[in-house]
Amino acid sequence: MTTARDSRDARRTPRADAKRAGEKRTRLNPQARRTQLIELGVRMLATRTLDELSVDDIAAEAGISRGLLFHYFGSKQEFYVAVARAAAADLIARTEPDTRLEPVEVLRHSLEAFIAYVEEKPDAYKSLVRGAGGGDADLRALHTETRAALADRVVRVASELGFALDETAVLAVHGWVAMVEECTIGWLDSRAISRAQLQEMLARALPVLILAASDTDLDNLVALLA
Repeated sequence: MTTARDSRDARRTPRADAKRAGEKRTRLNPQARRTQLIELGVRMLATRTLDELSVDDIAAEAGISRGLLFHYFGSKQEFYVAVARAAAADLIARTEPDTRLEPVEVLRHSLEAFIAYVEEKPDAYKSLVRGAGGGDADLRALHTETRAALADRVVRVASELGFALDETAVLAVHGWVAMVEECTIGWLDSRAISRAQLQEMLARALPVLILAASDTDLDNLVALLA
């Protein structure tokens, strides 16, 4: 038996459905809409890589058309770079050192936050790092900028804690950040050691590298590290 509801459903048209979808759409100013779309992209990176990020899924989640998304971002790549930049900013914010702690604990605290972030959002982080190895100049620049920001922060915090680093030591810090990055990604794939072991290894490596960057000759350095 046909009900009144069945009759109403039968009279529905695609245009009517579209109108209803439009009525549910939240109206946002351009900047707020851009922010919303980027935040959705960052959230989805928790379960997929940047290359797997679907513009259609983002638009559907935001309640807008695919075409409207490209009104706010000129291309898919522009959107991807904006999402990657927001993810990088989130990483830097999440790993901000707590300078109220003792120097060694400041380092351990930041490393713990870094490893936790990468473990929580492995695809997002791998997208940032591996995007730097691809052909996109903007992603390469973003990766370089993010790595430099993390290294410069270590130097700044060391200075605030009373440890002045010369140019050679600063170079060692930048190398240490690259080491942290590679070791953490390798650990994600292998889990050959525990999370605590990874953190402690990386924490111990920084002062060793800074010491190695000093004027101490090799024999004395080996004696100091023994």
